[in-house]
Parts: sequence; C-alpha cells; structure tokens
Amino acid sequence: MKRKVVKRLPNSKMCFSCGANNRAGLQAAFYVLEGKELAVLFTPREEHQGYPGILHGGIAGAILDEAIGRAILVDNDNVWGVTVELYTKYHKPVPLGEELRVLSRITKETKRTFEGTGEILLGSGEVAVSAYGKYVKLPYARITDSEEQNGERFIYTCGKELEEIDI
Repeated sequence: MKRKVVKRLPNSKMCFSCGANNRAGLQAAFYVLEGKELAVLFTPREEHQGYPGILHGGIAGAILDEAIGRAILVDNDNVWGVTVELYTKYHKPVPLGEELRVLSRITKETKRTFEGTGEILLGSGEVAVSAYGKYVKLPYARITDSEEQNGERFIYTCGKELEEIDI
C-alpha cells in the first residue's frame, strides 16, 4: 500500500540510527506520513549482524527506539523524546542487505510524556519486530548543546525526497 509523505525529518551527524556521518551506523531516513505515522527506511549491513545474515536484536531495538521517540516530531518540531522504557518483541529474523521499513506512532500523550508503538516490516509486509516505548518530552536544548554549539544541529543527507512510500 502506498502512503503519502508529508515531510522528511533531518538527520544528525553522528547518531547511531540516523547519523549521516556515522559510517558504522544505520544512516536511516525518517519520513512523516499522512495519518500521523512516522516511516523509517534503512538497509542493515554486515557490520550490524548478530548471527550471520541476520540483524542484531539490540540494533533492531535501537531503530525502533529512535522511530518511536521521533514520532513526537510529527506534530511538534521543538520537543524530543527521551526514553523511559522500551519493550521489544521479536517475531521473525531481520535480514541484512535489503531495505527495511519501520512504522511508528504515538498512542498516548500527556503534558510531560508520551507512549508509542512501532514495527520493523519485512519486504513481504510481515512484522519482524514490534515495540512499545514510553518517553519524556524535552526540548532539544535540555538534552544536549554539543551539536548546537557547532551550528550543525541537523542535516538532510540520508535518504531522498519521496512523495510516497510503499508500506
């Protein structure tokens, strides 16, 4: 099913999940979809494996954590999610070397926190890994000021401009 892309979110420079300059990272691209969901596209490589040919489970958890935590950016560019808890469930092995999709969304929101869910989808559309997370809302300046001091907070280099994503 094709889903309309509303906007693309920027990448940081060195984040493991989205860092455009982090050669060991996933270099994932984040897209806000119509319907207030977040889609993430990434292709795990050999250096991300647990067992041969299969994505390490901790890395699967990391991309889901990033996807759910960033889902707050769908409606608010000034608030970020800081993880309080994350629960993952592994349904199927996640292969290396093929572009994967992650979908995430907010399921509950209060003034100070939010909760969300997400899934890593295989090319067939099957759910490989699912997660639930709870996050504290914080402005970026309260989390860190290191990138802000260099004037290079976010850049747009991972992924490409897309009008729609096949989910």
